[in-house]
Amino acid sequence: MSKAFNVPESWLYQFTVLTPTYNRAHTLERAYQSLCLQSYQDFEWLVIDDGSTDNTRERVLAWQQEANFPIVYQWQANQHKKTAFNHGVRLAQGELIVALDSDDTLEPNALEQMAAVWRDIPQVQRHNYVAVTGLCQRPDGKVVGELYPYDQFDASSLDINFKYAVKGEKFGCLSTAVLRQFPFPEHIDGFVPESLVWRSIARAGYLTRFVNQVYRVYYDSADSLSEQGQNSTQHALGLWLLAHDTVVNCLPWFRYQPKAFLMAAARYTRFALHMRHNKVPRPEGYLLKGVGARALVLLMWPVGVVLYIRDRLRAP
Repeated sequence: MSKAFNVPESWLYQFTVLTPTYNRAHTLERAYQSLCLQSYQDFEWLVIDDGSTDNTRERVLAWQQEANFPIVYQWQANQHKKTAFNHGVRLAQGELIVALDSDDTLEPNALEQMAAVWRDIPQVQRHNYVAVTGLCQRPDGKVVGELYPYDQFDASSLDINFKYAVKGEKFGCLSTAVLRQFPFPEHIDGFVPESLVWRSIARAGYLTRFVNQVYRVYYDSADSLSEQGQNSTQHALGLWLLAHDTVVNCLPWFRYQPKAFLMAAARYTRFALHMRHNKVPRPEGYLLKGVGARALVLLMWPVGVVLYIRDRLRAP
């Protein structure tokens, strides 16, 4: 077992492994077993049960009695994963949060490696960083998506998306203190893309240390939010918010990925039409501001209409 690194007295643990879950008792055990195998034990496991009706509670309470690490179980009435995540961030007693889905696992040395990378950032500079982010792999050992251009470097999440165009699921740990400043918007119903929060953090000037190390084993699931988020009808609002954020707030990165911005402008119209069809109102405060944003949306308006019509023709 590795020796714990020093953390400020205000934090009880180096890590809080945070798992929002809903009716996932059948997959939650593999997450638990991967925590039992961790070489680094300075962590708590915080399970936020979003109103499960299966035997999630009984299983977690049983693990509390046998685990060699603290397990905190909190139940809330069913709301949404983003609300459960915010709840967990408020309760976390670890300096860093590892958001582990209830159907995934950590590599046995994941926490130890993350702690080592975080410790390598000079302590006087750590307040400028939000995360250490590595890679995911599938159960067959194949890395998900692309590697980073360098084995270790510092950048913002916006740089990774647009300047370096690194694709695929990524994973790591995040500063609890920073996450508390940037909660998921709970006033917006339903699916909200996680990248909206990461982009807000990046625009505030926070850096991430990216490393080509595998931390998580990713299991595909038909009911995961990442899969559900592709449903243009059911999650039109969340997808429209992402398109809005791209064309309104991310234009400084346009020169790196102009095609991505053009397609985001088309999706702005596409999902706006879905919202109108489904009588979903636009949330207050989300205006199409700026000459550049308006020009992009106007230019790609015909493409957005065509995409919307295609969606409607393909709908059941």
